[in-house]
Amino acid sequence: MPLRYKSTTDDDVNINIEVIQREQDVYRRLRYCDGVVPCISASKTTLQLAFMENGDLPRNRPPKSLQLLWLREISRTLARIYDRCVIVADIASRNFLLASDLSICFCDFTESSIMPLGTDMETVDDNGYSVQTDIGLLGAVIYEIVTGERCQFDLFKDLPLVA
Repeated sequence: MPLRYKSTTDDDVNINIEVIQREQDVYRRLRYCDGVVPCISASKTTLQLAFMENGDLPRNRPPKSLQLLWLREISRTLARIYDRCVIVADIASRNFLLASDLSICFCDFTESSIMPLGTDMETVDDNGYSVQTDIGLLGAVIYEIVTGERCQFDLFKDLPLVA
């Protein structure tokens, strides 16, 4: 169920439910995709993912050998996600979870775009999000894994605002 505070309106709740349902669609498209946190169950207002015992990426500073393994795995997983015609759009260290064996998995697809199957993922652009923007965001995650320091940037900071 979406969070509801005293100040939350019914419209806010409906928007949050739509976001949950869109994310469910992404998880359905990515079902059985190695390197993505498995979706255990879903209802109209909920999404239950597999428990990842070791939490998120920022809480872990492994040895370089494991870092290199993670970098290979997240790159391969991203390629598998593109094979299923999904643009992730929110690649950040907080959206990688670690299983009990320290394998790394993508999660949080609330900002993702599902493209029609067969889409040329190298050229598609969905409101400014593309494979190229995903790779830029992945670069920031790689930097954080290697250095332990967050690399923040705004892909759209120099673009004029559209009214």
